[in-house]
Amino acid sequence: MNAAEAPRPHELLLPEIKTNSNNSQRSPQLSRRRLPKAFFRTSGVSDESPPLLSKKDIALFRNSPKQYICVELLQDGYHRSFSEVFSLLCLDQDRRVTPELESASSLTPPLEEQQDKLETMKLHLSRAEQAERTGSWTIACEERLLLGRYFSAPEDVWVSLYFYHSCADREHGGRSRPATEALACLADIYVQQDDLEQARQQAELCLKQAEDGGWLDSSGLSLRLRACQVLGKIYSWLADAPMAAADYNMALKLLHKACSMAAEFTRSGRKSETINFAHLKETQRRRPYRLQHERDRQIGKQSGENKLIEGEAVFRLGLTYQSSGDQDKAKQFFNTCIKIYSSLEDAEGLVKTYKAMAKSLESEGKIDETLQCLEKSADISRSSGLQNKLADICLTLGNIYYNTSQYVRAYDYFLQGYEVACHTGDLALLQKAQVMVGSTCAVPLIRKYSYDMESASSTALKRLVAWKETRGHQDLSADPAK
Repeated sequence: MNAAEAPRPHELLLPEIKTNSNNSQRSPQLSRRRLPKAFFRTSGVSDESPPLLSKKDIALFRNSPKQYICVELLQDGYHRSFSEVFSLLCLDQDRRVTPELESASSLTPPLEEQQDKLETMKLHLSRAEQAERTGSWTIACEERLLLGRYFSAPEDVWVSLYFYHSCADREHGGRSRPATEALACLADIYVQQDDLEQARQQAELCLKQAEDGGWLDSSGLSLRLRACQVLGKIYSWLADAPMAAADYNMALKLLHKACSMAAEFTRSGRKSETINFAHLKETQRRRPYRLQHERDRQIGKQSGENKLIEGEAVFRLGLTYQSSGDQDKAKQFFNTCIKIYSSLEDAEGLVKTYKAMAKSLESEGKIDETLQCLEKSADISRSSGLQNKLADICLTLGNIYYNTSQYVRAYDYFLQGYEVACHTGDLALLQKAQVMVGSTCAVPLIRKYSYDMESASSTALKRLVAWKETRGHQDLSADPAK
């Protein structure tokens, strides 16, 4: 075969296409329209051109979230923000190798791998740094407060503490509204961690900075009242240790502070600033009467809760005076409690207060007044359906009558306590009532026949034999001791 006869390259690859004379004049577009669209596509390639990747997308793909965030902060000129983020990431690595935190840390990924959290830190820290450059200290504190609230998950408490402290402890802006709210948040976190001393320091500083009472926190609650509320709880808890050590002076000092905070919270609790009515303002024009009713209902509910906190603080103060031996002071505070719980129609509070008052009266030898208090407590328990309380009070009444040798009355109350305890399901209380009922039945009979047991006469022996034969049919219808 010579060179002229050799096939051309395209003839080796493509077959000859024979055209039909009938279709030779048709438009190429018509022929193309009859073919499926897939015929003209290359496999895996869409009709539209792929979007171009930005430098940010490429950097996110090539680098770790930590490297990307840190580089971007440096490129944008936020060197102090970079230092904070880098320090927090290093601190997280150190925490994760600490033996007591290693097991808990293993359940969550490292902070440097959580892109959303890193992005949030970058955003707010850069805004805070920019605000500091212009002297806008309040805005800088607000950005740090937002970061403290953002890291609210249990595993991120340490990050939250860092940002709250960086907000509250600043030289510039440390007395602003965001910094004052950060102090309140710090007090709440330290209470959750049982660090009551740190919680007290933060709450007291918050109260000092919010003295005017005009600042509201993010939920609409007055920062001053919020500080009073948490301080009342902290002082009450701090009093537990001196109470256990019988250091009544220190306990009373702390409880008086707790009572003062609770009273302050109650006095100011009806102010409109303590309730956030922003969600009701939209309906004020269309439903003014419903809005006012809802407002009054919420104010009444908040006032009742505040009054209850005050009542608990006053009751604890009365118990402490009772333990220290100052029964007059204890009775004064118990009387105040009775007024508070009566206004709230709190049956359980009244029952425990009357019982505590009866204990003070009994220690002073005022038995009649003691019985009156316990009778009131029993009546309230009976009418309110407080069965456990009623059983305990009946046994207390029975003990008093027993100690005064009024065995018939004691038997009646012990029996009432036993019957009520049968319905409560409290096994310990039921067993206690059983023993008391049995003891009350036995003691007067022993006293009645003890002389016959000591006597050697035949008459005494006949009485004992007669009693033995009929004792199963006897009851305490009359006082055997008389």
